[in-house]
Amino acid sequence: MVRKLTALLGAATILASGTAWAQTTTVTTPEGAQMQVNADLAYKPGQLTAQQLNSSTRDLFVQDSMNVFRRFPRDKTEEMVKFYTEALALRSLNPIQLTSTQQMILTGVGSGQIKLSAGQQGDRKYDLSGGIKGTGIRLFTLTYPDEAAVKRRFAQAGLAEPRFSDQGDGTRAALVTDPGGFSIQIVVKPGAKDGSNDGVGIGIGVSNLARSRAFYREFVGLDELAPVQDRLLGITKYPYRHKETTIYLYEVGTNVPQDNGNAGIQYVVSDSPMVDAKAKERRITVETPLNKLGGFELVTVWLNDPDGVTNYYAQTGQRQTARAGK
Repeated sequence: MVRKLTALLGAATILASGTAWAQTTTVTTPEGAQMQVNADLAYKPGQLTAQQLNSSTRDLFVQDSMNVFRRFPRDKTEEMVKFYTEALALRSLNPIQLTSTQQMILTGVGSGQIKLSAGQQGDRKYDLSGGIKGTGIRLFTLTYPDEAAVKRRFAQAGLAEPRFSDQGDGTRAALVTDPGGFSIQIVVKPGAKDGSNDGVGIGIGVSNLARSRAFYREFVGLDELAPVQDRLLGITKYPYRHKETTIYLYEVGTNVPQDNGNAGIQYVVSDSPMVDAKAKERRITVETPLNKLGGFELVTVWLNDPDGVTNYYAQTGQRQTARAGK
């Protein structure tokens, strides 16, 4: 099922072919794909129950992980690919050709993906100054079973070896940056799958911890885990998990660099219009309205968390679970 969805997402994200239907406008994603917005995609008033509108989006998930985007300056493309596929040893997947000049480079992390997108488009904020001490997605956490193997791969890629230290919980960790200046926390722990195939951690610096915790717990519907102390980073992290993927929230305040463009989150779901309806009921910010890619069964809605981090819901195929009154 996941392979089929991934293939559909790959094929469907190609530039729209110009199919036109009534009341349609076009929007462009930060990756350069052109999507068709149409009011007829949405549920009609009164079609959904209060219970449906006020429940989380979790029961719509159809993938055992979340995907993440990593956007970077175009001139860093070769270095980025080498870093993620050679130094970090992530699986190289077939890329997606968005336009004649724009390509999405895919790397596999368990059942999910880190999607590398060259070029930083749109009016989003791209500011990684301050490292992890800013708002927005500030780091990915990747896990490995063998510290020596990680160091050897970095050396073979012509990069400085990561410097690991004990975390006090039986793991060792190092902090590095990718060629675009984004932080990667490498954790070595016994029994981990190589290439971080246990999944990815997403570190999000937030301006208001209570507000962000409520968003990911109550609206997205992730499993709320106990807070953890991160000795390497010197912060308290609040984990929110969906199977292979864990979001780590930590508070940084307001007078810090803000970034909502360099990285984003994607959920593969069975019903994007249902997500849209839930968001409108809760007054969640809808960044890009319900849209469809002409010629394909791909329907998406792009939402923002309280700090403007992209929470992008993508439905492939026909609606599977959302029926009025169910």
